[in-house]
Amino acid sequence: MIPRIVVAGTHSGCGKTSIAGGIMAALTARGLRVQPFKVGPDFIDPSHHTAICGRRSRNLDAYMMGEDGVRATFAGASEGADIAVIEGVMGMYDGLDGSDTGSTAHIARILDAPVMLVCDVKGMSRSTHALVSGFSRFDPHIRFAGAICNRVGSPRHRAMIEEGQSLPFLGWVPVTVEGTVPSRHLGLRMAHETGAVAHFGRLVEEHCDLDAILAASRDVAPFRAPAAVPLRHTTPAVRLGIAYDEAFCFYYQDNFDRLRRAGAELCFFSPLSDRLPDVDGVYLGGGYPELHAAALSTAPCRSDLKRAVDGGLPVYAECGGLAYLTAGISTGEGDYPMVGCLPARTVMQHRFAALGYVDAVCTGGTSLMPQGMHLRGHEFHYSRCECDPEARFALRLSRGTGIGGGKDGLYAGNVLAGYTHAYFTDTQARSFVAAISTASRA
Repeated sequence: MIPRIVVAGTHSGCGKTSIAGGIMAALTARGLRVQPFKVGPDFIDPSHHTAICGRRSRNLDAYMMGEDGVRATFAGASEGADIAVIEGVMGMYDGLDGSDTGSTAHIARILDAPVMLVCDVKGMSRSTHALVSGFSRFDPHIRFAGAICNRVGSPRHRAMIEEGQSLPFLGWVPVTVEGTVPSRHLGLRMAHETGAVAHFGRLVEEHCDLDAILAASRDVAPFRAPAAVPLRHTTPAVRLGIAYDEAFCFYYQDNFDRLRRAGAELCFFSPLSDRLPDVDGVYLGGGYPELHAAALSTAPCRSDLKRAVDGGLPVYAECGGLAYLTAGISTGEGDYPMVGCLPARTVMQHRFAALGYVDAVCTGGTSLMPQGMHLRGHEFHYSRCECDPEARFALRLSRGTGIGGGKDGLYAGNVLAGYTHAYFTDTQARSFVAAISTASRA
């Protein structure tokens, strides 16, 4: 049995990230091994979960992973944990295109997990009951554990809400600005940029019924998951460099696991401070290269990577990694030269250029992905990629924006880069590793 609880919200901005992080921190402080999860494709909230719990947070996304994929990731990551805490996304019932698909409620049903609803009660008293009652009864297949009232103004405010209470309220968190995690253009700041998370645990311990939350998490049926894919125990086929630092930090942990299973030894390095390591290929994830454009433009890794690409090194890149591989990044502070191995430039904008899920198929032309391969992922970026006339694209999108015109996956030589943050299947990981292995022997 895996004790588990879903922390849902009435809407985005109600405080579920703070409350979920607080529950994780309070349980960890009690000595429990807490496995964190995040519903949806977000990269930022999991960084906070990981920092709090000391265990890698995983995404649970029914659109990208499928229901069996959600079950498999949940079961595998929860091994050895005392409890799983799952932070929801947006409002509890908000899914793809106004549907239920991928919603917090959808994940709760897949995992047969009880739900605790976070309500921002500022400006409300008795109306809180109508809100909680509506959420708890909307889907009869959801097991409702209770609610936590956030931003309670005073003891009198709490007393007014408690009057006529009929459903369980497991917490009364007061209005506070201490410990608030600041935001920027792609969401909250990453965990390494703020120490606010410790405050959330103290708030939950003091103002929530942690014992009742634990009891709700344990009132679950045994969890049945699909058979796990065994890890390979052979010598790795390739050394794969993973760019990982303040500029490149958006990755799905499942992708790393699948690459290892496919035979890749992962070699993490920082394009900001390291030379390019001796590797057979490179994976450049998303992140914030625009915030570090000046440093990236002068770091030795930029010229190292250009020489290696000219020599045939395979490189796969996503979003921020795409920007790094273009000729340069234009920000509000200036123009900065980048690696320059793709026929394009990157221009930052003041509002987002694309946000949402991506569904794509490879149309060929690149050695890193076979023609006809289907992939799903997510995009969220504030930049546009201005491509030269000779630019070639390997991905045709049936959903999403990509680089533009229904296309993504700009390629040149052994380089493939796009705005899509792909959630790898085992087949995609094996194909990627096989392509790198072939290139390394050429």
